[in-house]
Amino acid sequence: MKKKDIAYFKSLLTDQLEELLNQADDTVSGMTTPKENFPDPTDRASLEAERNFMLRIRDRESKLIKKIKKTLARIETDTFGICDKCGDDIALERLKARPVTTQCIDCKTKEEALEKALGL
Repeated sequence: MKKKDIAYFKSLLTDQLEELLNQADDTVSGMTTPKENFPDPTDRASLEAERNFMLRIRDRESKLIKKIKKTLARIETDTFGICDKCGDDIALERLKARPVTTQCIDCKTKEEALEKALGL
């Protein structure tokens, strides 16, 4: 992979990481503010549903943060863009679509077909 491509992905991933970390800080500070007292159970239920939804989003973002950090480490060790399964280069188009991927499209397709066949 060309140095300019690696620099592009490193910058992209670093920006994504910073944005996700800032959002996580906002969520934590928002959840530690004093709770409102709702006399109406429906209002309280709506608040709880919204909080649960936000927590699910933050959980997914937390997993993405871990993947981004691993990908940045792969960039530093010159293993970024190489498939973990077969060792071939991962297509640039695939990396642009999913920069945190660790598998080429062929290996990922085979893995998903196997998972589907096994009912996972």
